[in-house]
Amino acid sequence: MVDELKRRLGRARPAAVATAACLFVAGLFVSAGAGCKKATPAAPSAREAALPPIEILKDGRWLFTYVEPSGTFATTDKPVAVPEDMRALVRVTNPTQSADERQDGADVYVVDLKELLKSGKVAARVMSRGAFETGALAQLPPGESSSLAAGRPSDAQDEAPTGAGGQGGAPTGAPVVTIYGTSWCGACRQARQYLSARKIPFADKDIERDPAAARELAGKAAKLGVPADRVPVLEVRGRLLVGFDKARLETLLGEST
Repeated sequence: MVDELKRRLGRARPAAVATAACLFVAGLFVSAGAGCKKATPAAPSAREAALPPIEILKDGRWLFTYVEPSGTFATTDKPVAVPEDMRALVRVTNPTQSADERQDGADVYVVDLKELLKSGKVAARVMSRGAFETGALAQLPPGESSSLAAGRPSDAQDEAPTGAGGQGGAPTGAPVVTIYGTSWCGACRQARQYLSARKIPFADKDIERDPAAARELAGKAAKLGVPADRVPVLEVRGRLLVGFDKARLETLLGEST
């Protein structure tokens, strides 16, 4: 077909022949359909593009941030100093770089320290700060809570909503904490009373009575990698705290990693 095109062009200039041939061949690919077109690589997600991949060496110069039983975060330059129960999710930073150089304001590097200590090196993963802090806290035993699988206790009583804009004299203003709970959960009641006594505005969402609240909690729990099989689940500054633990809640309200 290309030879026929050249014959028809006759004595046309070589450049014109080449141009026409290219157009003709290009037309063949177009007419052949999308299956002949080279697939366009998928654009990297914002998180993938935010931080480049890095490999962590056990004997390298790194700082390791982990969660303590109280809910506070501690940092060490010795990986073996991290308690064994807290090694599944540890943040790593390069101490030779400034915060601007690390570019890890929204996203951070994390590793499974057990794997690093075993193999000597590991590729770091990128997570949002909220996901890291939530996941690290999830390594701790849950605070006081009620299992949804157990259902409503026979002697449980419903409680009127007391969150921001609700009843019960709760503080008003933009919610600082969101409580996902039920009307009969004792630990949920303790969390409400604690926040109200300290005049901390909060939103109170009943996941039994409000299907939208249940879907909202399920989506957030799945995104941050924590179970949502018990209440309360407290959201504080983009992090989820399973169960009511006063010390950990105070830490999340007053500190950030």
